[in-house]
Amino acid sequence: MKKLYIKQKVFSIGEKFTVVDEEQRLKYSVKGSFMKIPKTFSIENERGKEISRITKKTISLLPKFFVEINGEEAIEISKQLSFFKAKYSISAENLTVNGNWWDMDFEVSQKGRKVAEINKRWISWGDTYEITILNEALEELIISLVIAIDCVKEDEAAASSASS
Repeated sequence: MKKLYIKQKVFSIGEKFTVVDEEQRLKYSVKGSFMKIPKTFSIENERGKEISRITKKTISLLPKFFVEINGEEAIEISKQLSFFKAKYSISAENLTVNGNWWDMDFEVSQKGRKVAEINKRWISWGDTYEITILNEALEELIISLVIAIDCVKEDEAAASSASS
């Protein structure tokens, strides 16, 4: 079992995140493109090697986000047509997301077996997500999934404020 923490930097231009372990050692860094279409996020390990890329599809009736891991599409998050509340579906290789992912309080399972837990921590300045990884072989996939969900939430919040 491994615990990692995603710390979103407050007031960061270009959206930057760090992922650290329990000793606050850098494990991953996340950099969002600034003023670029399509909007992308690159996730790099502590050695600077890109492990995944999140891209928002721009030519689509409803928003879609794709996550590529090692150059292959691994996750798709799609907005579903709904009149009352934003509804999204998550498609990932043999993974299911259970719980309230909109509030960052959920579990990730693979073939019915829990492989990770994600919880938002309210005690820090800026959002911090605690990720408990039970299957370390899926670490990069889990980190990419959590960051992609956060990207979807930020995109939805920006769309809501723009329409107000």
